[in-house]
Amino acid sequence: MLSAALALIGALVYGSADFLGGLAARRLRSIVVTAVAALSGLVALVVAQPLLGGEWTGADLAWGVLGGVVSVVAIALLYASLAVGPMSILSPLTAVVSAIAPMLWGLLVNGEALAPLGYAGLALALVAVVLVGFIPGERIVRPTVRGLVMALGAGLAIGAFLIIVDQTSDDSGLAPLVASRATSGVITVAVVGAIALAALRRGRPARSVLGVAGPPLGAMPSGHADLEHATTGSIAAAPSAARAWWLAAVCGVADAAANALMLLALREGDLSIVSALTALYPAGTILLAAVVLRERVAAVQWTGLGLALLAGGMLALA
Repeated sequence: MLSAALALIGALVYGSADFLGGLAARRLRSIVVTAVAALSGLVALVVAQPLLGGEWTGADLAWGVLGGVVSVVAIALLYASLAVGPMSILSPLTAVVSAIAPMLWGLLVNGEALAPLGYAGLALALVAVVLVGFIPGERIVRPTVRGLVMALGAGLAIGAFLIIVDQTSDDSGLAPLVASRATSGVITVAVVGAIALAALRRGRPARSVLGVAGPPLGAMPSGHADLEHATTGSIAAAPSAARAWWLAAVCGVADAAANALMLLALREGDLSIVSALTALYPAGTILLAAVVLRERVAAVQWTGLGLALLAGGMLALA
């Protein structure tokens, strides 16, 4: 029960992080938001690590570094797939794959076994993921093979991150997450630096690359995206430059907190359950949008939220 509760709360926090990052991505380039969030999340994890304790072993740090690399791959594939579209299909597809991949790993590789109620809860959670992640109002068009492949790759990469974190030892504390966030931070900062250097070579100021270039899709350090508020169709106005930097930093702290909750959930329970509930992260985005931006929540999304709560309760009792 504790594991399911932690995973569900973590999903809501993930959604909150993506909401903040999506707003920041209306002013700043997505990779810049990701880099800032990675660094602020790293600081938060470094501060929290001594409070939780844990041993720093080479194996756990290696898993963390691998997780950081995989998370960057997830971000790149997600951003590319969303740019191709259609988001209304590729976003739920990515979320479902990100749940199914570690779910199957837990059941088939780890040998996890659930009560019949648990298997029903997993199936219900997958339905909820699709409904909650649906983007009402977007014109549904047939996705390209390229878009489908990248969406599948993004989902597999997100799922792989959960599998990797699950391999770390229980007494490692937050050390794997620190290593993961440091790795993703180094990579994303290097990418921003390379883009700035290329701008300088073309005679443009380095700061010119910080602003939004192209569709403002918010690809976050988690490999998730806030599609509702990072796209041009959102009613939310773009924040000021200073506010966008703060939003990106707070996004990183929230994302780090979600990672920590996910890690604790994995150490308390089964990967299959945690992965299914973590994939419900759009619920946090939707609820924040309703409260903060007073946006209307579509009936299909309310249905998904209801099914998500029901699935969470079933998995907690499994």
